[in-house]
Amino acid sequence: MIDIGANLSHDSFDHDRDDVLQRARAAGVTRIVVTGASREHSPKALALAQAHPGFLHATAGVHPHHAIEYTDECDLEMRALQQHPEVVAVGECGLDYFRDLSPRPSQRKAFERQLQIGVDTGKPLFLHQRDAHDDFMAMMKNFDGRLASAVVHCFTGTRKELFDYLDHDWHIGITGWLCDERRGLHLRELVKHIPAHRLMIETDAPYLLPRTVKPQPSHRRNEPMYLAHIVEELARDRGEPVEATAAATAATARAFFRLPSP
Repeated sequence: MIDIGANLSHDSFDHDRDDVLQRARAAGVTRIVVTGASREHSPKALALAQAHPGFLHATAGVHPHHAIEYTDECDLEMRALQQHPEVVAVGECGLDYFRDLSPRPSQRKAFERQLQIGVDTGKPLFLHQRDAHDDFMAMMKNFDGRLASAVVHCFTGTRKELFDYLDHDWHIGITGWLCDERRGLHLRELVKHIPAHRLMIETDAPYLLPRTVKPQPSHRRNEPMYLAHIVEELARDRGEPVEATAAATAATARAFFRLPSP
């Protein structure tokens, strides 16, 4: 299994990060892409990938929550990070009108500049979209034909949103949201429509602990070892053997991020 999105630079892992990685390996996770989502954490994601070659990789970008920090200097920093082979994607970047932690004009400017990094580097994009679908699609359309592959990570959206993404041949990342019997019910039908070569899995650790983990840990921190719970739910919803879903999503991730074969 390959976890395409884990925020392993998060301070909740500072006291036991090596143990977290060991538990992930023991649970069958063969590679993890560490999400870089700010000026502070993108270099940390790279450092983790460099410390664990072949097991950890990194993305480098600025999440819309942090868009206010996207200055000319920040743009140079992100471009420098993309020069490292351990950095396999541009992002996490996109739009988030649900929380609006940065002003929307700042979000759109930061997103546009990172899309341009995607054009300039030819690297795939690791995208975030929440409650901003129309603006997101309009901005992506401005870059039609100039971007490499893209994945809309942590997909929790509607049927229309899913098919808009698939119509553009973008990839979809599914998290433990699928395992939530309250919020994720609609996803159980939608995941049947995602072609295997467009489907990937991620924990988004330390967030989105699957509710199918029993007993639930008291700290509520998610970690990559719980990826298997997402695969099990995904396989059941798609009517596939667990082994087939795990193998297919891993193969898709290797192709998307251009990772070496195991």
